[in-house]
Amino acid sequence: MGRVKKGRAVSGWLIVDKPAGLTSTAVVNKVKWAFGAQKAGHAGTLDPDATGVLAVALGEATKTIPYITDALKCYRFRVVLGAATDTDDASGAVIATSAVRPTDDQIEAALGAFRGNIQQVPPQYSAVKVDGDRAYDLAREGEAMDLAARPLWVESLLVLGRPDADHVDLEMVCGKGGYVRSIARDLGQALGCLGHVEWLRRTWSGPFEAEDGVTLATIDAEAKTDALDAHLLPLELGLQDLPEFTATPEGAARLRNGNPGQVIGHADWGTEGWASLDGLAVAVGHYRGGELHPSRVFNR
Repeated sequence: MGRVKKGRAVSGWLIVDKPAGLTSTAVVNKVKWAFGAQKAGHAGTLDPDATGVLAVALGEATKTIPYITDALKCYRFRVVLGAATDTDDASGAVIATSAVRPTDDQIEAALGAFRGNIQQVPPQYSAVKVDGDRAYDLAREGEAMDLAARPLWVESLLVLGRPDADHVDLEMVCGKGGYVRSIARDLGQALGCLGHVEWLRRTWSGPFEAEDGVTLATIDAEAKTDALDAHLLPLELGLQDLPEFTATPEGAARLRNGNPGQVIGHADWGTEGWASLDGLAVAVGHYRGGELHPSRVFNR
């Protein structure tokens, strides 16, 4: 006899407007408790001091997490010019200062090197694994690490404002795996003035907007009620960047059993897409001559 899962079989996306001071994991745990859900996860970590979109997937929606993780995301942030910290943000200790202050034109010119396909070294205080340990754990123990650079696609990086000589506000749209703190650190180094992040907000992630996010206060107030369920978004939103095929009733039955199933639509051989029946996702897979070969099946 199989093990019975604890909790509700609830599925969908809850978009949380994360406040500063909490880890992403703590927010996910709060959401899972509030819904009494069997399963929950998030599509992209935010630092504890960061705010904005934290897309939390419940139940079957967790199977669509990779597609939101891979989607473009937008960050607005303020860089403090003239000081570097050991965490590359305002929570860390200042480790160096500079009296240099770049002009607006110098900042604009320097940003060009941070657009397009770039290589980015993660912060010392990050979740990157080093020989099985998290970098932030090793950093807290005083160990300096030579972290490898990683590729990052930066769609855009724009100046939003210059409140004063010591600060500049930026907006970045980037792909998977971007560290805003590394942008601030490296921009400060490129300008010869040093820099770190003062505040950071993720304004959107894939199809999800911060302005549509639910606050933790609302989650607490509506926990375990139908009112909270009303905030859930369909799991299909996590698939919107993939082509959609319509499954035939017979094809849907086969797909649900993990077998190739007939779909209506057309795409190049091997294209990844998803099949729906009556508007509900049945499976994700690869298109091959009128059939979808499933890699993920939704059980609802």
